[in-house]
Amino acid sequence: MPRKVLILGGTKEARMLANRLVRIGIDVTSSFAGVTENPILPEGKVRVGGFGGVEGMREYLVAEEIDVLVDATHPFAAVISAHASEASANVMRLERPAWSPLPQDRWIDVQDNKAALAALPSGSNVLLTIGRKEVAVFISRSDLSGVGRMIEPPDEALPENWHLVLQRPPFAMADELALMRQHGITHLVTKNAGGRETAAKLEAARSLGIPVVMIARPLKPKVETYTTVDAIAAAIASR
Repeated sequence: MPRKVLILGGTKEARMLANRLVRIGIDVTSSFAGVTENPILPEGKVRVGGFGGVEGMREYLVAEEIDVLVDATHPFAAVISAHASEASANVMRLERPAWSPLPQDRWIDVQDNKAALAALPSGSNVLLTIGRKEVAVFISRSDLSGVGRMIEPPDEALPENWHLVLQRPPFAMADELALMRQHGITHLVTKNAGGRETAAKLEAARSLGIPVVMIARPLKPKVETYTTVDAIAAAIASR
């Protein structure tokens, strides 16, 4: 069993893994990028802030004598995942499965925000759930309106035709239906983050027949990957 583990965190699964490993006696440090204020902290040690690129991460791993590096960041955190794969030869990834459409879903699959924006017809009233850092290109289109939902407010002010909703998951199906009906939502724009905590919006869109513009996950380096906390915890403990 490894003595010291560094978890690149920020997700619920990362927190659950840290708690699990601490309880079996592993020295765990969870690293947060610092993007979200007041995150829910796991058990064990916590560090906040970047590493200074690949070399900085590599130096940290050596200095702290880290045995296993776990990339448990958000599925769309492509840069830090790339840095992790370069910085350590002993890296593992914990990443929840992506969502898949059901036959009655009306998904429009796109590769990035630019394609998502192009997929929205003029006059769309959008529920935008892509996080605070990437809303600018959507709210800059004067022919779009809707709701921007995120955990913390964006750097830029939303125009009058957009409503800002600050909420932290999980979300319930009844609440998602009420939100979409209240604001007359015609399209949902979201990232394929996966997970149950935010899946209710897809169920609500399905129920209302609303098209979903689904942004695909970015490509990441191939590393040893697990989709559940149980599986990766067992793999780490067996080392």
